[in-house]
Amino acid sequence: QVQLVESGGKLVQAGDSLRLSCAASGRTFSSYRMGWFRQAPGKEREFVAAVNWNGVSTYYATSVKGRFTISRDNAKNTVYLQMNNLKPEDTAVYYCAADPTPWILSTLQFKYDYWGQGIQVTVSS
Repeated sequence: QVQLVESGGKLVQAGDSLRLSCAASGRTFSSYRMGWFRQAPGKEREFVAAVNWNGVSTYYATSVKGRFTISRDNAKNTVYLQMNNLKPEDTAVYYCAADPTPWILSTLQFKYDYWGQGIQVTVSS
């Protein structure tokens, strides 16, 4: 069982940067692949980024590639999402997710067993 708690969301202006954190409970964090997803108002939740167990492999949605960076610190049981050059269309509730399949990245929500409660990021124009 893993519990995930996101933090760092807030209201920012277009072009700003923001870093989200997701703290995980449990002793086996390093054996989980991690992902970030987001849900904008009136839209379905979508994949943003994923990272494998040791942080070496990452994958991004086309819409955020080159602007967002996912990373993890297994010593701190934390995964991060650094978001640069934010745009109004990045406004959404951001969720982190975990799954005990450490090596293979996945963009599919149903592949992830554990989810955080979500945190709001609002980007004003």
